[in-house]
Amino acid sequence: MSTPLPSPVPAARHPSAQQQRVLERIAAQRARLRARSAQRHQLQTEAGNAQGVSPDAPMLQRLAMFAKLHPVAVTAVLGAALVAGPRRLVRWVGVVLPLIMQLRGR
Repeated sequence: MSTPLPSPVPAARHPSAQQQRVLERIAAQRARLRARSAQRHQLQTEAGNAQGVSPDAPMLQRLAMFAKLHPVAVTAVLGAALVAGPRRLVRWVGVVLPLIMQLRGR
């Protein structure tokens, strides 16, 4: 007959008062982290469900949302602006900006 092997894990010990306080702090911190993670997830879900930005939002916020939704297009435009150079860029802004302002006025 074989004899039972000694268990590598010692018998369950009850934590001391100081160890119990540490364990309680760890549990409270874990609960806070879970709550924070859940809140962050909820905010990201709500932001993802919003299919764009309201038309009343500031122009900078609308541009930021466009950049988030269309990163490849924004990168292409910025790359084209760098290749075109500052002189040509200023000339095109002088042409395009009045057209954009007319469209906004409608």
